[in-house]
Amino acid sequence: MPIFKLSPLPHSLSLAGAALIGGMAFWSAAATAAGGSYYRAELAGPASEARFVARDVVWACKGTSCIAGQGTSRRVIMCSALAKAAGPVANFTAAGKALDADELARCNAAK
Repeated sequence: MPIFKLSPLPHSLSLAGAALIGGMAFWSAAATAAGGSYYRAELAGPASEARFVARDVVWACKGTSCIAGQGTSRRVIMCSALAKAAGPVANFTAAGKALDADELARCNAAK
């Protein structure tokens, strides 16, 4: 006869946590798919690929316009990753806030 009985509570919390995380991931993907892109960029020239990954973010480009969902790096680093993958960036915004001239210069200077 066991002395200790395990409570079912930890299992319930695990399932609730997994459901919450899964729901948040779905919501984030759905927001991006519905046009809720976090990053927007204008390249100096057309992108060579329509879809590519730079710094663990999927970029979708049409001509010189590119969009992507939110990543985990600072915006200048995300811009630099885009510049390395697609060429010089003329304009870059993250959450509606554009990089200033100095930040854009750093973005394009990184190799």
